[in-house]
Amino acid sequence: MKTNNISIYIHIPFCESRCHYCDFCSSLINRENVGNYFEYLKKEIRLNDEILKNQKIKTIFIGGGTPSSVPSKYIVEIIEILKSYEIADDVEITIESNPNSLSLEKARDYFNVGINRISIGAQSFEDAILREIGRVHKSEEIYKAVRNAREAGFKNINLDLMLALPHQNFSHIKKSIEEIEKLKLEHVSYYSLILEEGTVLYNRCKKDLSSFPDEAEDRKMYHYVVKSLEKLGLKQYEISNFAKDGYECRHNLVYWKLEDYISFGLSASSNLENIRYSNFDSFKEYYKSLDNEVLPISYKEELSKTDRINEYIMMGLRLNYGIDLSEIDNRFDIDFMDDYKDEVSKNLNSGLIKIDDGKLALTEKGRDLSNQVELDFFR
Repeated sequence: MKTNNISIYIHIPFCESRCHYCDFCSSLINRENVGNYFEYLKKEIRLNDEILKNQKIKTIFIGGGTPSSVPSKYIVEIIEILKSYEIADDVEITIESNPNSLSLEKARDYFNVGINRISIGAQSFEDAILREIGRVHKSEEIYKAVRNAREAGFKNINLDLMLALPHQNFSHIKKSIEEIEKLKLEHVSYYSLILEEGTVLYNRCKKDLSSFPDEAEDRKMYHYVVKSLEKLGLKQYEISNFAKDGYECRHNLVYWKLEDYISFGLSASSNLENIRYSNFDSFKEYYKSLDNEVLPISYKEELSKTDRINEYIMMGLRLNYGIDLSEIDNRFDIDFMDDYKDEVSKNLNSGLIKIDDGKLALTEKGRDLSNQVELDFFR
């Protein structure tokens, strides 16, 4: 029985079109590219055989891009390869999907191979906003996608939605909460738009900031979302994530708790103990490396103890649960409350953090100013 646990991320870099807010590593889909890419993806997994055979896989996350944009047979093949290693009995396996490409047939293929959690990228229930942000689906397809997932057997469905989109107003957010209630979801992710340089929306915002909700309106929407989802039994457990009891995304918690994960595919990043590395983000270099039987790593760094503590604090503060003080002390052999007494005192006095039952967490006010708190603790 293996005692080492690891999580796996698989990157599928294909989309039907590029959304106007996206700066992820993705490519417009074509059949030849897809088949070729998956052959190389299998090769990369085989090259990591020594790592995988000494671990027990506890979560798998298939993201992108848009995994549901490719034929489901490719997804099935990858899961079957991973199942040749030791998989935890309670493994969580998630796949991301778009409403327009999540057919009942695909949903059934995913469920039958063992995928037990599905994330649907809805972003908005307003067709005009969906068009403006470059989404290829309509709102009616969100409901169909959820029905397809349910009919296929999924009992753990997440919906991704976004705040602070162009021309979005408070009535749109109220409507989205009403639709979430009807859909009876287990998990909701509600992210505020981040304007990434070089994207269509970034350039549009530079020209016309007035079409975007201002910060005060964004915060009003956010607080309404938090309180409304709580009433629906979807409790906030991370700044942008809400779940019914027992349905928190265990794979994302691996990231937030700085646990080990290995990632496969174009531009994918891994973290094993204090080593972090990333793959090439060009198909040409990714393929060339694997042709030479060499892992397609473009960047690697060894994280110092200070680096790890910085990340642990930053990620821990995102969780409503906060930072377990005995856990951080034991993990890094420090006395947190003594080493960070000035930072703790400042943020306690400002009402941005609280300490309760051996845990340090952001207050409601602190979640609005989380970046400021993180900077205070950063060394």
